[in-house]
Order: sequence, then structure tokens, then C-alpha cells
Amino acid sequence: MIPTRSTARTGPALGAAALAASAALALGGLVAAAPAHSAVDDGLILRYNLTEAAGTVAEDSSGNGRNGVISGDATALGSEGLQLGGTNAHVRLPNDVMRGLDSITVSTDVKIAADQGAPYFIWGMGNTTNGTGNGYLFTTGNAYRTSIASGNWATEQTLSANRDLARSVWKTITYTLSGGTAVLYEDGTEVARKTGVTITPGSIGEGTTTANYLGRSVYSGDKYLKGQVRDFRIYNRALSDAEVRELGYVSPEQRVALDLQDLSLGDTSAVTANLKLPTTGPNGSAYSWSSSDSATVSAQGAVTRPANGTGDRTVTLTATATSGDASASKAFAVTVREDISDDLKVKEAAAVLNVWDADAIRGNITLPTAGPNGTKVEWTSSDESAVTATGEVTRPAYGSQQARLNLHATISLGKTKARKKFRVTVLPLPKAEAKEGYAFAYFTGNDLAGENIYMAASRGNDALKWDELNGGKAVLKSGLGTKGLRDPFVIRSPEGDKFYMIATDLSIGSGTSWDSSQRQGSQYMEVWESTDLVNWSGQRHVKVAPDTAGNTWAPEAHYDEKIGAYVVYWASKLYADNDPNHTGGTYNRMMYSTTRDFRTFTEAKVWNDPGNSVIDSTVIKEGDTFYRFTKDEGRVSGCLDIMQEKSKDLLAVDLPATAPRNWALMGNCIGKNAGTGGVEGPTVFKSNTEEKYYLFVDEFGGRGYIPLESTSLENPNWKLSTNYELPRAPRHGTVLPVTRTELERLHSQLG
Repeated sequence: MIPTRSTARTGPALGAAALAASAALALGGLVAAAPAHSAVDDGLILRYNLTEAAGTVAEDSSGNGRNGVISGDATALGSEGLQLGGTNAHVRLPNDVMRGLDSITVSTDVKIAADQGAPYFIWGMGNTTNGTGNGYLFTTGNAYRTSIASGNWATEQTLSANRDLARSVWKTITYTLSGGTAVLYEDGTEVARKTGVTITPGSIGEGTTTANYLGRSVYSGDKYLKGQVRDFRIYNRALSDAEVRELGYVSPEQRVALDLQDLSLGDTSAVTANLKLPTTGPNGSAYSWSSSDSATVSAQGAVTRPANGTGDRTVTLTATATSGDASASKAFAVTVREDISDDLKVKEAAAVLNVWDADAIRGNITLPTAGPNGTKVEWTSSDESAVTATGEVTRPAYGSQQARLNLHATISLGKTKARKKFRVTVLPLPKAEAKEGYAFAYFTGNDLAGENIYMAASRGNDALKWDELNGGKAVLKSGLGTKGLRDPFVIRSPEGDKFYMIATDLSIGSGTSWDSSQRQGSQYMEVWESTDLVNWSGQRHVKVAPDTAGNTWAPEAHYDEKIGAYVVYWASKLYADNDPNHTGGTYNRMMYSTTRDFRTFTEAKVWNDPGNSVIDSTVIKEGDTFYRFTKDEGRVSGCLDIMQEKSKDLLAVDLPATAPRNWALMGNCIGKNAGTGGVEGPTVFKSNTEEKYYLFVDEFGGRGYIPLESTSLENPNWKLSTNYELPRAPRHGTVLPVTRTELERLHSQLG
């Protein structure tokens, strides 16, 4: 077996020959020892080995007598360091530990638990005022970064590796600062550098710091570190690159051995689906794969089951880990089960085939033409005038009888077939009613309470006067995904009597960082449906973004009569296929998919990619023109603001090379020109009573949602509305015109 990296780290430094020998690899029995830490001690002001067998004292081995106090759910593991349980375990350092320091080095070994919550500090030193950091220096594994601040987060000067620190493996992390230059290291290798740092460690609190911790943040609401720590060091100088290398350098041979040691494909004794083959290891090795039988299991993990009746087949997959000039391999036996019969495939496909809302159809429906296991589906209708074989619906006129009919599905695979009948009911159209008010759905903030869906209703037909519903409490909460809801969007069906609510699956309040939420964030959106805006269906957690996406932000939708379906669009960062951990650089672009029922979605495609980041699109149609409002992240127009475009075709696509663009730019910096700060999250709607359009925008650094207005979309002149009374703290949401009946229902049942 391969010893863990930490097993030799507290002894004397290894010589070059010993280090080379420790990294030797023996195929079939991999052997690799991690290097010991060197005896670099010049300038040490504090060192905790954290290898005590028991007790609450972290002994300072630097000779300076700065012992620490171990508290909370901490467990001594001897040579494996101090285990922190993640509830309240930490090591408290002495007060004023950075007093007088113009330069500093902080280094430690850390093994972050796989389920570490965020935000969190690995270590932090400074002060806390009313639960908030007030001058500090810290390192976190989120976007692996170190910041120094003279006050709260707004004063931070940060350098970052722009990727999360790997979890469940030992890492040596080191930060140096001297002469305004900060350097961040991982395993003895520089990963980030920042010049022009104007804060010194000794200036924090004018030398007085009373919140100095290993495993705890200076922000009281943050998570505690969960994992293991050892060999924590603080120096009164910036170590050189060579000295940092001595602290924790991991050779290519060691990276390869460590990554192969932990590489696993799980249970491969009865495989029936494609395998996900990792391409990188947590210690930085690159994996390449080969197969002894690529027709059964390819080198990319694609599985083709042996034909029914031919028996299972065992394939050897071999992973080769490479780091620099070092490489080694590890083999896995993969047994692929023989395929099931065509008869069973057809039966399984028929069993899961469904027509949603069959007893109350209100619009076009999805009739799938393909099923699982490669099956095909053909449809016939007993009444094509009500529902066609491709799912187009014509509802009876208002006041007419319901239309009842049968839909017949034939499921086939080769010569094997099965039939299934669905009895469906098409409801008559609702009574056409004028819009005499507005409903408003929104979230309220970046905390757990705010990341839910709230609603308000207008006072009559006044789009600027609002009453909070449900006593100001959330009307919808999430039980799926991240359990956070943001950016709710409500759309009325073209027939008028069905509503869909969609929202972002994101919880900043639970501790995720903005960076990680765009790298390893949700590829799903949350969906509800209703016929009255008061009673909503169960939540649906629906994947819409591609596997390469790091996030799915601010989904909205618009019905397109030309295709008889809803066009759903959202922002995603897309990463390269060969970057499964999403560590590279990229930007948000607008994606789209189409759906008839918010259950089945087409494959996501790029909708708007100007070559730099855009988010938060919303669309309104006037006549035969679609008007789109989008947040420009600053590179198109030079301001963090809303731009307005138009097109005759909702599905027109713009890519970096599109010239001229299909969506014509009508204006940008809309908020700035109206006198706002940076704005995002636009929602646009037409007044029910006059020739006026409202554009509510989220002034994210200031007032929250504020209303703009213009008398024209074609010749816009957006200005801030006056004398408005919005709900308390609304953030990115939707305003929807409603009928008198709907408005009264909202006030009476949710008021």
C-alpha cells in the first residue's frame, strides 16, 4: 500500500537520495512515502505539530511559548494530526500573534473533509465585531484563496488559485506576504501571486487581534473546518520559494502514487450503464484510460452490453496516471452484464410511458417518439381535432363541453411491439378577462430565510403600490437540490388558465461561494405549476443545463407561437469537456431549451454568447417584435447594467463570430442612464391601464428592486418611477398582470 503523505512529515528532512527512494513505484504493489517537513525554523514565531496523543493544549515547538488551546469536537490522531469534527472544533491561538509583523508566512497541512460546509476558514487571524470580521488574514479552500483585510469583507485584498482545494487528501498550503507581494503555494509549488498589497499583518487592529484561530472563521456565522490539520506554522518573514518547497513539495512520482492509491470506479461487478472515468486526480495527476475490449467498454467509459443470451463479459480497464515525467498504472476488472431481451425492453418502456395531466389538458402536450432502451413510440389520436398525434391541442370554446378522446401509443423495438392506451380530457378555454392588477414573486436576500419565494399583490391596478402576501412569509420553500430558491419567474400559459413557476437552485445562505456556485453549482432548475396562483403543485427538480455547465442561473421562459412551446432560457458557465472538475476559466452565456410541459426539455443550446459574460435575460413581445433585456457583466458596454435588444425571431442565436448580430442592440447602461447604481435581474411588463412599460431592476449594491418606466419599447426612454411602494427587500423576481378574480383571490387567500 501507499502510506499517506503525512506519515513521514514530522521527522527530520529527507535527503535527495532518500526522497527519490521514497517515491519509487512498484507496479502491483505501489510504494510511495511523502516527504518529511524540513527543519526550516529561522523566523518561526509559532509552530504546532498537533501530534499530541491527547489533551487540550497545542504545544508550541518553536520555543516561543505560544501554546494554543484545543476545544470543541476535536480528536487527537497522533501522527495523523488533529481531527476537527466540523461542529465547533478549533485551535485558539494567542492574542496579538501578528503584532509588529510587516512580513509573514503561514503554512499548514490540511485534509479537508469531503462534506465540508461553506463558507469556512482553514485558519483566520484578526478581530470580530458583532459577529463580523473586522480586520483579518485568512485562508480558505473555496476558490483556494487568502485574503488580508483592514475591516470587513469589502476591504479584502485577495489572491486566489481560482479553483477549490482538493478534499479528502492531505495538502500543504502556504501563504507568504512581504513588501506588498503575496504568494500562495500548494504542496510547495506557487499557484497564485499578487502585488500591490497595501495591508500588513501587524497593522490589523494596530497589533491587537483577539480572534486568532486554526479551524475557525472570524465571521461567527461561518462553518467550522471539518477534516484534519497538522504542522501549523507562522513565521515573521516570507520564506523563499526553496524554503516553501522544503515544507511540502510533492514530487511527480508521489503525486502519481497517491492518486492511484485512491482511484476507484466503485462496484464494477455488474455494470449495465456507462462509466464515468475521471481524468484528473486530487493530487494533480492526469489519468488516461485503455480497455482490453473497447467494443464492450471504451476508453471513454461507454458501455455496450453483450447481446442477450451471450453471457456477461469481463473487461480490464487500465488507468495510467501521469505527472510530469512520472507515470504508473492501475487495472480494474469490469464485468458487463448481458443485455435484456427486446421483449423486456419494450415492456419496461411501456411501463414508464405517460401522458401528463391526461384528465385536464390545457395546452399542447409532449408525446415522446423515443423511449428507453432504444425503443420507438408512434401515436394515434381518436380525435385529431382536439389532440393531434404529435401533441398539438385545440381546446373547445369557452362554455363548451370537455373533449374526451383516446391516445394510442405503439412502443416497438425491431419486430417486438406493445400498445398502450391513454384516456384524455381536453378542457374548454377559460373566459377571457381583462387584467386589473399584478402579482409579484421574488426572493429577499442571500441568507437562508431570504432564499425562498415570496409574493406580493398590487393595490388594484397600480403597478407601483404593493401589499405583501402570506403575512410577509415565504409561500414556497425548496426541499430539493441546494434547498435554496432565487430569481423566481412566473409565466401564464397562452390559453390563460395555467401558471408555471421556475427558480434558480442556489443557496448562498448555506455557505457556498459565488465562485464554487458557478463551477460545481446546480445544473437543475426548480418547477411548480398552478391554476390559480395560490395553490402550487409539488416541486420538480429538473435538469436542463448540459453536463459541462457549472451553474443554471435565473431561468425564465417565453411562449413561442411558431413552435407551439415555451422557450426556457438561463445563464450557465460552460467548461471544456476535458475539464470535468471545472477548474478552468470561462464566462456566463445565455442558454435555451424548449418544452411544452416543463417536464420534458430539449437539449440545451447556446442562445446568446457575445464572447463575454451575460446573465439575467427577460423578454417581452410587442406586435411581431421580441424585446430582450439582459445584464451585461461589464465588457459589452463597460457598465454592470442592463442592455436592451430586439429581434423578430425569439430563437435567433448570437455567437462571438455572429456579424451582424441577430438581436439588434437598442441601448445599454439603462440603469446608469436612469441614475441607478449597478443593476441586474430585470423583469419587464406592460401597464394594464396606459401605454407604459415597467422595467423592475435589482440594484444589487443598494436599494434592491426599483422600478423604471418608459412609454415605448421601440423608442425607449427609461427613467426611475416616482412615488412607489414596493414590498420589503424584494430581489430578482417577476411581475405578472392578473385578472380581478386572480387579484382578489391572492389578497383573500394569501393576504
